[in-house]
Amino acid sequence: MNPLIIRQRDTATGPVLHVAGDLDFDQAPVLRGRLDQLALSPGQCLVLELSGLAFCDSSGITALLAARQHALAADADIVLAAVPANLHRVLTLVGLDQVFTLRPDSSAAS
Repeated sequence: MNPLIIRQRDTATGPVLHVAGDLDFDQAPVLRGRLDQLALSPGQCLVLELSGLAFCDSSGITALLAARQHALAADADIVLAAVPANLHRVLTLVGLDQVFTLRPDSSAAS
C-alpha cells in the first residue's frame, strides 16, 4: 500500500493538485478532506494531476466525482491530467471520459 500524497501549487488559472500513491477506500477521505478546504472561484480550473497515482479503486473514482461536484458548485472547471493508462481505461469503460476533461499533462494549467 502506498500512502496518498497530495501537493498543491497555485497557478493563474487555479489550483493544481498533484495526487500520488493509492486512492482507495482508506485514502479517498484524505482527498475529499483536502477538497473541502480548497477555495475555488468562478471561472477557475481545478487540475488533478494524477501521474503519480499507483492505484485507484471505486472509492477513489467516487472521490474524483466529488472533486468535480466541488468545482461545479464553485462555478469552476475541473481537469484530470496525466491519467495513468489503467485508470484511463476504467474511466473510459464506465463513461467517465465523457464527464471529465482529460489532458495528457498539466502544462495547459500552468
